[in-house]
Parts: sequence; C-alpha cells; structure tokens
Amino acid sequence: MIKLNSAIEGKKAYFGIVRDIFQSHGCSFCSNFDYHQGKFDGILWREGGETIYLRIPFKVLDGALDHSKAYIEFETPYVIKHVVNIGLDYNENSLLTTTGFNQFQEPLDKDGQIRDKSKWEKEGEEAIEHLLNSASELLHS
Repeated sequence: MIKLNSAIEGKKAYFGIVRDIFQSHGCSFCSNFDYHQGKFDGILWREGGETIYLRIPFKVLDGALDHSKAYIEFETPYVIKHVVNIGLDYNENSLLTTTGFNQFQEPLDKDGQIRDKSKWEKEGEEAIEHLLNSASELLHS
C-alpha cells in the first residue's frame, strides 16, 4: 500500500453528488461499506489477475450511506495492488467456479507488492488531481 499526499484529504461534500462525478471518471463506489464509512476505487492498471487500484476512503459526518444527502469527509487516499485467482477454485462453490471465475474468491494477495512505487504514487496523485478539478466547487474544507 502506498499512502498518497493529496488535497482531497479533509475535504467534505455530499455523497450523492460526489459519487456521480467520481463514477463519470471511472471511480466506483465500493459495495463493501457500512453506513458510516466507505471508499471509492479507480483502476490505475490491470493485467491478468493483477490490479492496481486508487482507493479514496471517506467517513460519514452526517446521515448514512443509504442516502445521497449523507455528508462525507475524505480520508488519506492510497494505491493498493490486488492479485486474484483467475483459475478454478475447487471448494464448496464449485458451481460458481466452472466458468473459471468466482467473484467470491479471496484474492491471492490482498496487498500485493507494488513495483516502481514512485510511478504509482504519481499516477494516483494525478488521478486525484483530475477528480479534484472536476469537483472543486462541490468540495468544502
């Protein structure tokens, strides 16, 4: 994991508006959330079963994430690499794995080693800067 220095940390906004802008730039809201915190993920690179993500976590200051009017504050963004099993997984979910892909498989490495860290740090910071430029009038300090 590579923590990023970014002006997005500490910025506040309404979840629904930010979600729409982030999605239009390829960042998806992670479905693995609770009502008081969440994260956006953007793919910086993918090849085979390896993916390098830009992850932008946030906490809810007012409301809950089942509502677009939840007021959120961004936390420290980071770059992370996941390595997933793209082959067959012979376990109790064998029906799901007959296609060669099981969306419920655990990653082989949730926090894979990232080579050329300075490159991915720069890529992540540039992606966040692009998002900030698109949403600057909607974010508050």
